[in-house]
Amino acid sequence: MAWIATISEEQAQGPLAELYAGIRAKFGIVPNIMKALSLRHEMLAKMSGAFMTATFGGSRLSRVQEEMIATVVSSINRCHY
Repeated sequence: MAWIATISEEQAQGPLAELYAGIRAKFGIVPNIMKALSLRHEMLAKMSGAFMTATFGGSRLSRVQEEMIATVVSSINRCHY
């Protein structure tokens, strides 16, 4: 398993802390997949924006339907996220 250095929520400062706060406000947590980009907060900002646009609100499906599709796809791919 690969190891990726990340900056924890407790250690985050400045723009990264602000990004984490915004992500936490939307998800209730900061997902590890987003923490993987914490060393490049400018990349995290762009990727989280693209993720939110593509995943939530990019279709006519409800949030529940989008979440269910994401859950099924993750299960098929044996992904824990």
